[in-house]
Amino acid sequence: MKPEEIRCQNDLQLYNTLLKHRDVIKVNEMIARQEEKGPTGLRRHLLATSVSLSKGMAPSVHKMADECIETLEMDIPLELYVFPSPQFNAMCFKPEEGRLHVMFSSSLLEGFKDDELKFVIGHELGHHVYKHHDIPIGYLLKGQRPASPRLALELFAWSRYAEISADRAGAHCAQNLDAVARALFKLASGLTSDFVQFDLDDFLKQVSEMQIVDAEPGQGAPKQDWFSTHPFSPMRVKALELFDQSVMANGDTSKDDLEVAVQGVMSLMEPSYLEGKTKTAIHMRRLLFAASICVANASDGISAEEIKTFEEFFGKGEFDKNLNVEQLSATLDDRIKTAKEMASVPQRMQVLRDLCTMSRSSGRTTEPERDVMNDIADKLDVPRSFICQSLAQDVEPD
Repeated sequence: MKPEEIRCQNDLQLYNTLLKHRDVIKVNEMIARQEEKGPTGLRRHLLATSVSLSKGMAPSVHKMADECIETLEMDIPLELYVFPSPQFNAMCFKPEEGRLHVMFSSSLLEGFKDDELKFVIGHELGHHVYKHHDIPIGYLLKGQRPASPRLALELFAWSRYAEISADRAGAHCAQNLDAVARALFKLASGLTSDFVQFDLDDFLKQVSEMQIVDAEPGQGAPKQDWFSTHPFSPMRVKALELFDQSVMANGDTSKDDLEVAVQGVMSLMEPSYLEGKTKTAIHMRRLLFAASICVANASDGISAEEIKTFEEFFGKGEFDKNLNVEQLSATLDDRIKTAKEMASVPQRMQVLRDLCTMSRSSGRTTEPERDVMNDIADKLDVPRSFICQSLAQDVEPD
């Protein structure tokens, strides 16, 4: 099966939509002008900070990479690098000077067996095959003029589906669900020894037992993992299980049914409450409205830039200049209480994540603003670490 046939449909749709966004076009034009002046220095940086793995040094890794290249029908020279790190990590960079560069952490190369590593390699190459680097998410979210909150949420949504596509590419290369699951288990647990015996059925059972119908995270992983794309997400594991059962992996589920099922799993992270008409959606929206005003007001009042960010999120003219901020702040605890009663833990986390997205989009998050967000997290029974994770999230695909 050709690689484009297994790409996640939502990834492709959001990708095509984002490519036409004026801000994405503008940043891509800026990047193109920079590239016209010559190489960005990526390869020189990699040679200076990591070790280039030649075929003589790492024949088995190159053999797996060559097999992945053939499976994914790629035609580009590949260079492999390793850097010292105790964290399992790998990344694929946008091609430069006609070469594609993939880098692995030393611990990942040492701790992953052949088919497990082939899944990781296939995943990284999948980002190139599906042209994920054409959406310059790092520039858009961390540039001098950060993306609007609405665009930021669209970028986050797309990046999650992009990971689903890359996972499918990796699974397509590995052709071994057990190895794929072991790789994800290692990413989740950090374990590589035989001290703990891995069991595929038990691991998949842990994912299946997560209360998706009730929109509650399972007990097998920290709650913040539910909203994390890297290094491990229960939803990615579930999505791969569904992929393995589909016709694209010699299963019975049709592609259309697969995409519907995957969208159902991923829907917990979609900001549908912003337009939803249910009581829960309304109260989540009311909480975000008040919380965003209180956070913006925490440092020397609400600036013109913060008003612009607010209106980009809620709509033009939604900020009332005669708004009594103190009066609104007095309603925050009641709104938190109501949201806590009506919304599930992931839904509350979604409000907090969107609050962090708004804060990031308007510029630097100050300590007083972070204190307000931490207080809201405490009252919603969400770990404060989730605020830190959302504010400092790495946005580059890897």
